Amino acid sequence: MHQRAELPLRQEITDITDLERAAKGIRTARRILVVGCSGGGKSTLSLKIAKRFGLPYISLDRDVFWLPGWVARDRAEQRRIIASRILEERWIMDGTNPSSLDIRLPRTDFVIWVRMPRLLCIWGAVSRWAKWIGRTRPEMAPGCIEKVDLEFLRFIWTFEEKFAPRIAAGLAEYGPDVPVLQLKSRSRMGELLDLLDAPA
Repeated sequence: MHQRAELPLRQEITDITDLERAAKGIRTARRILVVGCSGGGKSTLSLKIAKRFGLPYISLDRDVFWLPGWVARDRAEQRRIIASRILEERWIMDGTNPSSLDIRLPRTDFVIWVRMPRLLCIWGAVSRWAKWIGRTRPEMAPGCIEKVDLEFLRFIWTFEEKFAPRIAAGLAEYGPDVPVLQLKSRSRMGELLDLLDAPA
């Protein structure tokens, strides 16, 4: 089972390992998709790239999934919003949601898969909660006060097992020609940002 889950990633995804090549791809991309586990740094990275290259920032959490008070938007409405936003000429979209990869990937020029170790993701989520306790962070929907509970921590802990194979399968099926950069450490993320900040 585990071998089958890994197979598309190795054989069918256009996986980039060279950071300089990745930076060049990001510089020229008009539409970038950033996926990965909560707490891994997707939003921070997305916002930095958005600012660096003047890309409109789309947060699935803020703009699609949640209504005030952590009320989930209707799934059909979520998909309608995503289908509308992907038609824009330029964007960086922050959010995993494997079930919408079929409509997002065909409009995507470059994918960044933030794939940090789960303990680091848990630390990221908890430290983010401590920073924003009692408040709503900018990349969340209004009225969604920052929270961490056991259900959320369990989601992070099992993300790689449950969701990574779905991401890999979606990338292979709907975006086999879209370049994918996997970032598995903070140091690699920092190196990428340094390259993007350097003069072209």
